[in-house]
Amino acid sequence: MRKKSFLSVMSLLLVTSLVHAQSDRSAVHFMNPPEVVKPNGYSQAAVIDLGASKMVVLSGQVPLNVKGELVGKDNFEQQAEQVFVNIQKTITTAGGKMSDIVKLSYFILDTKHLKTLRAVRDKYIDVQHPPASTLVQVSGLFREDVLLEVEATAVIPVGK
Repeated sequence: MRKKSFLSVMSLLLVTSLVHAQSDRSAVHFMNPPEVVKPNGYSQAAVIDLGASKMVVLSGQVPLNVKGELVGKDNFEQQAEQVFVNIQKTITTAGGKMSDIVKLSYFILDTKHLKTLRAVRDKYIDVQHPPASTLVQVSGLFREDVLLEVEATAVIPVGK
């Protein structure tokens, strides 16, 4: 019975903390780095103050350059490279580095490109300590010429 009460109290504390963080806008900063295309209707990243660190949650990154132009039409490797360049620019603007990434989520049209995706990814991440990862094959993305989209989450120690 005590275990159930303890879990109930912990659940209540977690929910209360999340509600407070969501209502306290000073803990959340939305960011659009100047080196990445400015999106229409959303932010490229949310930076959440966690005290000793900050969490950076990136919107899905696609192979568009800073001018909003597609990079690598029909070329998965070039598109993947641009996606990771965009991720790196956003993480760097937030004060971090690519090794601060704790989670990557991939949305790709065809898993036949998995080997290429991994080769590009491995140029950017710490391959000795790779982040958690999810890959989903999808039937389509927001534009027909976009072959992949990648979300990232990083945790950056304060004072780096």
